[in-house]
Amino acid sequence: MESIVVAVEQTDRTPLLQCPATTNSSSAPLAAGGDEISPSPSPPPNCAADLSANSSQRRLASLDVFRGFTVALMILVDDAGGAFPSINHAPWFGVTLADFVMPFFLFGVGISVALVFKRTPSKVVATKKVLLRTTNLFLLGLLLQGGYFHGRNNLTYGVDLDRIRWFGILQRISIAYLLAALCEVWLVSNVCVDSTVSYVKKYYIEWIVAILLSATYVSLLLGLYVPSWEFEAPGNNSTLPIPFYECSVNSPDYGPLPENSPSWCLAPFDPEGLLSSLMAAVTCFAGLHFGHLIVHLKSHAQRMLLWTSTSILLVICGFLVQLIGMPFSKPLYTLSYMFLTTGVSGFLFILMYFIVDVQKFKRPFILFQWMGMNALIVYILAASELFPAFVQGFYWHSPENNLVNLTESMFQTIFQSKRWGTLAFVLLEILFWCLAAGFLHMRGIYIKL
Repeated sequence: MESIVVAVEQTDRTPLLQCPATTNSSSAPLAAGGDEISPSPSPPPNCAADLSANSSQRRLASLDVFRGFTVALMILVDDAGGAFPSINHAPWFGVTLADFVMPFFLFGVGISVALVFKRTPSKVVATKKVLLRTTNLFLLGLLLQGGYFHGRNNLTYGVDLDRIRWFGILQRISIAYLLAALCEVWLVSNVCVDSTVSYVKKYYIEWIVAILLSATYVSLLLGLYVPSWEFEAPGNNSTLPIPFYECSVNSPDYGPLPENSPSWCLAPFDPEGLLSSLMAAVTCFAGLHFGHLIVHLKSHAQRMLLWTSTSILLVICGFLVQLIGMPFSKPLYTLSYMFLTTGVSGFLFILMYFIVDVQKFKRPFILFQWMGMNALIVYILAASELFPAFVQGFYWHSPENNLVNLTESMFQTIFQSKRWGTLAFVLLEILFWCLAAGFLHMRGIYIKL
C-alpha cells in the first residue's frame, strides 16, 4: 500500500555493484500516489559520479503490476472464499491462496521503501514523513476495520468502543512500514557500494534488526506463558465464527464444533495482533533487500539471479523450520510461514519483473498496473466493502433487492451454480475496479496518504 515509486533505468553493461547516479530532484518524475524523497545533490564520498548516461529514471512497472495483482487477489479470496473454501484462509495451520495476500502487500512495501529512501538528504525530514504516513495508515485502518463499518449484507454502523478492533490489515502494514522505513533512514551506512563487501557493510545492520525481530518473536511465542487467561464459552446458540482447525468438522471451511472440542474454540481471535506484526515486519525487510538490489545493480540478469537465490533459500528455510516443529500458521505469522510466503512473494515479483520490465510485455497486464497505481482507493472502496455497502443501501421494498445481490443472483442463474456464479460475479467486480483505477490514471488522479 506504500506509494508507487520510481526505479532506476537498467542496462546490462555496467559493473555488478555501483553507487546510483546522481540526479537532480527536479528531473526525477514523482511517484503516482506518493512523493519521492529528493536525492542528494552530490554522490557520497569516493563514489564515481560519471554515470549520467544511466541516471534517467522511470516507473518500475512490475511493482505496479505486483501491487495491483495483490489487491485483485484480495478481492477474489475475500468475496469468493466462501464459495470455494480451498482458497479461503486456513483455519489455523496450513497455507492457502488467501494466506499469501498479506505477505505480498508487505513485500511490496519493502521494495517501495528501499526505492523511496535510496537517498535521504535530511534524516529528520524523512523521519517526519515516515511518522506521518504511519499515523495515517494506522488511523485509516482503524476507521475501516475498527468495527464501525459493518460491510456488505449488514447495513448498520457503529461500534462499541470497548470492543473496537485495534489491529487490522492497514494497521499491520503501518507497523511494518514504520520499522522498515526508520531502519532505512537511520541504520544504513554512508558507504559507496562498489563491491559485495561494501554492500554488506552498508546494509548489515538492517539484517541484524530483522534477525533480532525474528528471535524476539520466536522467544515470546514459545516461552511466554499467560496463566491468568480464561475464556468462558457462550451458549450453544452462539453464532460466533469458528476459525480454528481443531474447531470445525468441515475444515478448511467453517463448520460446527467437533465432539469434545476445547472451550477456546469460540474465543474471539484477531490474526493481526501486535506480536505477530513483529514477524510480519521481517517480510518487509526482505522486500528491502530486493529493492536494494534494484538500486545498486544495473543488469537484469544479475538482479534476477540474486533474487532467485534469495527466494529459493527462503522457501527451503520455511520447510526446514516447519519440519523441526513450527508449522505454517498465518494467524500466528510463524517463522516458517514468514519464510515460505516471503520466498513465494519473491518468485512472483521476479516473474512479473521479467515479463513486464525485461521483456516489455506490458499490455496484457495493464489492468493490474492501473489497479496498482491506485491500490489504496481500491482497497478502501472494494476490499473494505464500502462501495458494495453503499450500493446495497439503495433497494426495492426490502434490503435484499439491491443491485449487488441481484447481479450476483443473475450470474448464479446463468451458470446454474451458486459457486461458479459467485466466482463470475467476483471476476466482474475485479474487472470493474481495474477499469475504475484506469479511469483515475487517465485523469491523473492518484490517492495517497
